[in-house]
Amino acid sequence: MIAALVDELRAAITPERVRIGSTELGLYGRDASNIGGSAGAVCFPTSTAEVQACVAAAHRHGVPFVARGSGTGLAGGATPLDHALVIVLTKMNRVLSVDPINRLAWVEPGVLNLDLTRHVAHLGLHFAPDPSSQQSCSIGGNVANNSGGPHCLSDGVTAAHILGLEVVLSDGSLVQLGATEAEPVGLDLRGAFVGSEGMFGVATKVCVRLTQNAPSVRTMLMDFNSVEDGAQTVSAIIAAGMVPAALEMMDQLCVQAVEAYIHAGLPVDAAAVLLVEVAGLAHGVEADVARIIEIAQAHGAGGVRIAQDEAERALLWKGRKSAFGAIARIKPNYYLHDTVVPRRMLPQVLRQVYEITARYQLQVLNVFHAGDGNLHPLLVFDKREPGVMERVLAAGEEIVRASVAAGGVLSGEHGIGLEKRDFMPLMFGPADLAAQAAMRRAFDPAGLANPFKVLPSPAACGDVQHVPEGAWV
Repeated sequence: MIAALVDELRAAITPERVRIGSTELGLYGRDASNIGGSAGAVCFPTSTAEVQACVAAAHRHGVPFVARGSGTGLAGGATPLDHALVIVLTKMNRVLSVDPINRLAWVEPGVLNLDLTRHVAHLGLHFAPDPSSQQSCSIGGNVANNSGGPHCLSDGVTAAHILGLEVVLSDGSLVQLGATEAEPVGLDLRGAFVGSEGMFGVATKVCVRLTQNAPSVRTMLMDFNSVEDGAQTVSAIIAAGMVPAALEMMDQLCVQAVEAYIHAGLPVDAAAVLLVEVAGLAHGVEADVARIIEIAQAHGAGGVRIAQDEAERALLWKGRKSAFGAIARIKPNYYLHDTVVPRRMLPQVLRQVYEITARYQLQVLNVFHAGDGNLHPLLVFDKREPGVMERVLAAGEEIVRASVAAGGVLSGEHGIGLEKRDFMPLMFGPADLAAQAAMRRAFDPAGLANPFKVLPSPAACGDVQHVPEGAWV
């Protein structure tokens, strides 16, 4: 089956862009998660027509396919299973058009997040979603996972910044979802597609909304003697009627790892630091800064550092966005979930996270979007240590269950993928899952588009309910 498919693909998009070697199959057989898979073939289309040809060929041969961008996903969403065809979209990386008047652009899915912002910077515009991986993650991946980032507290996640999509469905047919109009008629199929994790088809063009750069920006770093004081400061800022551009928190172990990496003069003796950014008109920004400092000091803030120029601001943000990479100074591997809990429950859930990881004899670094309660507990470990993966997975499951029990949800921006698929019944009943499966079948009746992901029911994915044996590596 795979051999016949490969022959057809090579005839459609040239032999050199269809790979079946062990190196390519190993490289594209996983994403950035801890879950390994099995690719049957890898192809690299360069146009919508070539994507259609690849998908149509997979459909004819009954072979499942997985669309893949940069592979930075952390939930196994781009991990192929059952020898699926991996359609890699990194060669489709052009900014097709920019409309600075209406603040929108048409881009291909392989355009990198930060490259898009760089492309429109001279116009005083940017693409608002800014995941920590924005230097390497693609717009197509942002669409698939409805990605967020530190500045989505005020700007909203990816769904708020996507106007339209050109999509290849699982039979190879082409449709456009959404439009450039503010309120297109009909069902919001654009909204359904964003966050669908590759289960509804392959996006080949994306119409993104661009955001005007704020005239004034102030960035502050505050340190606290306890994580609870920092979390309560976050709630107090929001309760005071302010929604900063970003509210990010790192605990002590995370700050120490980051400081050893970037040497920014971070307060390594603090139990936690809070990174706060305010953007808007100058007078309003200064008023908000003064009020936020007052609130922070009332909640036990020790020092308050205000970035004096763009270079210092960039350095502080480098510290926050390099947190995942900096943990390699502690242990070579990490595992995290991105559950979301109500802000008022942050102190309680964080205490549970520390208790759970201590019980499993694991180290944890907490770095998270405190403004919207989006936790990112990083369990750091060395997978060469016997039995450590079992402890890591058990602790991760307890953290997920504690978050949902506190009124939270399974994911804020990383997606469900394979990692959280079997946790879906914690949030959704049988009727809810059946409705989601029906939506999936409406887009993909053949069940070939990224199967086995998100939904635990065999009726929804056509096969097993569990992550295949040996997939966790």
